[in-house]
Amino acid sequence: MPRVVVFAVGNESRGDDGVGPGLLRLLEPALPAGGRAVLDFQLQVEHALELGDADLALFVDASCGLEAPFAFYEIGPEAAASSFTHALSPSAVLAVFRRIEQLAPPPAFVLGIRASRFELGQGLSPGAAADLDCALEFARELMAVPDPVAWRVHVGDRPGIA
Repeated sequence: MPRVVVFAVGNESRGDDGVGPGLLRLLEPALPAGGRAVLDFQLQVEHALELGDADLALFVDASCGLEAPFAFYEIGPEAAASSFTHALSPSAVLAVFRRIEQLAPPPAFVLGIRASRFELGQGLSPGAAADLDCALEFARELMAVPDPVAWRVHVGDRPGIA
């Protein structure tokens, strides 16, 4: 069985920014054997080490400006545009892995969940909670068939996906 690593990014005390951690908590029991969950407020260079023995990666985070409940797409390694060492994009994490390991990173995908409210001390908005439920159903389908070829079929294939 392919080894999947799921990164969830967000802060549950900042409104809809908590959709990533919320999804991971509910998805964790559905991870395939050998799968790993990684939860953090933001992606950093150290997260590249989590890709070392993974065959497939999924990055989950809040996403602004979506018309659909969630977006699902494949990414590749791209160098970070920032001169700062914190808050990398998923593509930048893949690029760090490629640079330090001198290997291609595993196939990687992003599951962005629609979010609009990020006030400190707030919980999820009702809309984000409903969108999280839609994304969770989809993510469970992904975990049932942890294969990049199968996942690519789902990129943009249904009304819930932007």
